[in-house]
Amino acid sequence: MVEIDKRRALTAERMNAMRELLSDAENLLEGKACVYATGSYGRCEASEHSDLDLFIVGKSDKDTKKSLLRRLDEICIKADLIRATERLKIREFDGDGRYLVHHSLDDLTRSMGRPEDDATNTFTARLLLLLESHPLLEKHVYNEIIKDVINAYWRDYADHQDEFMPAYLTNDILRLWRTLCVNYEASIFREPEEKKISGKIKNYKLKYSRMLTCFSAILYLLAHFNKMNTVSKELAMDMAKLSPIQRIQELSKDKNFEDAHPHLLKVISNYDSFLLRTGLAESELQKRFSQRNTLEDYMDKANEFGESIFNALNMIGKQSRFHRMIVV
Repeated sequence: MVEIDKRRALTAERMNAMRELLSDAENLLEGKACVYATGSYGRCEASEHSDLDLFIVGKSDKDTKKSLLRRLDEICIKADLIRATERLKIREFDGDGRYLVHHSLDDLTRSMGRPEDDATNTFTARLLLLLESHPLLEKHVYNEIIKDVINAYWRDYADHQDEFMPAYLTNDILRLWRTLCVNYEASIFREPEEKKISGKIKNYKLKYSRMLTCFSAILYLLAHFNKMNTVSKELAMDMAKLSPIQRIQELSKDKNFEDAHPHLLKVISNYDSFLLRTGLAESELQKRFSQRNTLEDYMDKANEFGESIFNALNMIGKQSRFHRMIVV
């Protein structure tokens, strides 16, 4: 797909350019913490108009459980990241930088299933790490942290290696999807009239990129469970290393699921068109979404995208026990 490949190349180019400006930050992070991108950069589909969503996660001290990355070093790293985005003319961090946060590995795993998981934003940081992230700095530490997070989700694996169903992670993915949907619905009634168009753009992107982030992972896990009657930690690592669209592309070539291929290919084609339609400045997107006919056409395409995901899920699931768990 032309736009998918184009965006992937642009993302790699931008990330490499960032790294060249961040040697001091890399030295401060070395062996202790990593910086990873989520959002369009994490999905390897950034456009020239994309902003950069980053998380900093540090390995935990064995005794204190706090991040090995010192607070003063964290401040220096954030300053370097801000300067690098300015030099490369990347849009400034969303929310005036308040989402550029630093967690420890212990923060991500200890809070699983607890009320503070939402309040401290560790839920989002952990899920996006597995579903749509790409390392910017300290890839080795990044891989270690992913492995440890997967171990936390696969805590019962040793007793069920031949029939392990990743229900814990899958339920968290479904929770993320429902949270995104509920948050959008709630925001509709809070926003003033002049921001309604921005809300429609957000809804449109939710129906594509966020849906793909969540359900590409579910489809990938479901497909491999149905093939092998288990899902290993290694396979979960493989899933995390793929971008959402790469998971769909891989499944679309798997001969075990040929009856799902037409639906998966529609997902890929429709997503490529979505990227083409949204690779514009915010002002231009606002104009397009202000036109009723254009908006209706875009939303029809988004609904078709959701139908293709749904059909692929049913074709791959084949009413297996994992498929049933996803639905009910």
